[in-house]
Amino acid sequence: MAQAFTPGAPIDRLSLFAGRLLQVQDVVSAVSQKGQHVGLYGERGVGKTSLANVLHEFFAAPDLPQFQSAFVNCNSDDTYDSIWRNVFRELELEAGSTLSPEDVRYEIERLGTPALVVIDELDRLQDDDALTLLADTIKTLSHHTVASTIVLVGVARSIGDLIGEHESIVRNLVQVQIPRMTQKELREIVEKGCASAELTAGPEAVDKITLLSEGLPHYTHLLALYSAQRVVQDDRTEITLADVNAAIPQAVERHTIQSDYLRATRSTQPDALYRQVLLACALARKNQLGYFPAGAIRDPLAVIAGRRIEIPQFARHLKQFLQPERGSVLHREGESRHFFYRFTDPILQPYVILTGLADGLISDAQLIQIQGDAAVPTDSAPEEPQSLF
Repeated sequence: MAQAFTPGAPIDRLSLFAGRLLQVQDVVSAVSQKGQHVGLYGERGVGKTSLANVLHEFFAAPDLPQFQSAFVNCNSDDTYDSIWRNVFRELELEAGSTLSPEDVRYEIERLGTPALVVIDELDRLQDDDALTLLADTIKTLSHHTVASTIVLVGVARSIGDLIGEHESIVRNLVQVQIPRMTQKELREIVEKGCASAELTAGPEAVDKITLLSEGLPHYTHLLALYSAQRVVQDDRTEITLADVNAAIPQAVERHTIQSDYLRATRSTQPDALYRQVLLACALARKNQLGYFPAGAIRDPLAVIAGRRIEIPQFARHLKQFLQPERGSVLHREGESRHFFYRFTDPILQPYVILTGLADGLISDAQLIQIQGDAAVPTDSAPEEPQSLF
């Protein structure tokens, strides 16, 4: 069961990997060309690492180039030298006393079988010199048309000044955005997991799991796991809507982000609206980057609170959600009277909705009503770089 649904860890087997056909095609196309490297980027929780984990399996097909693979994670205290020593250990290469981009290029070029080198969690890397040297490495590998490929995995702003110093590497780096998953892709996760666990899931159960996931596969795995555990405990084989409903409080109570939610919404005032306003933010109509204006909060908040509440009455709540004292759960851009907000950590958004259901702040019928009203994304919001850099 725990191998079929893994909310706490990325997928590491192609047999359980779902969706991402377009992104996989982009990566395979890039890796198949000498001199091309890849940058995978997207929100936290969208499945970047899962895709990176199974890339080498896609190249097991006889009609595709054959690669040996190395997968390393960055830590906040890593340097260029420590990253490449970890890569060399994976590839069973000897590292000299120091490693420069040319040293790396020379050793990688000598490999009998080209390497697929995945450097994950690049956003955790704090060493600016290391980022510059990684850019230099991509540049020299590309210029020498080395058959091996580097795949950088991280968030959009983890190395924001790299292009300014190394604009010439843009043509050698295929940037692949990993968006939130579609309902169809999330259903595939449930179907593959159930097949692996020798279970089935009713259509209503699957629909609710995927809708509550808000495009993040983490929540699909989480709700499916708790639902499946209940089925197995009852010696049944089909996940029903009742199982999903019972799984929601478990998902809320056991989630690691619970403390962030409690910090953001705590209040000694019985009539405080922090929980309701944050839930309305989670359900507000958003643009493709996750931004929403204050006005988008009014309609869902009216459903949640049972009365119309205008912006001046909840503006202070929004301001509080920006403050460190409440965990800075919202991020704001724009200027006065034209502010746009989004969740700082996208993982929190579905959690707020699940908590609203578990605590009775909102009913299933009200949730369907609000989600129907929010089906069309808002157009106006600040633009952000749509690239790894």
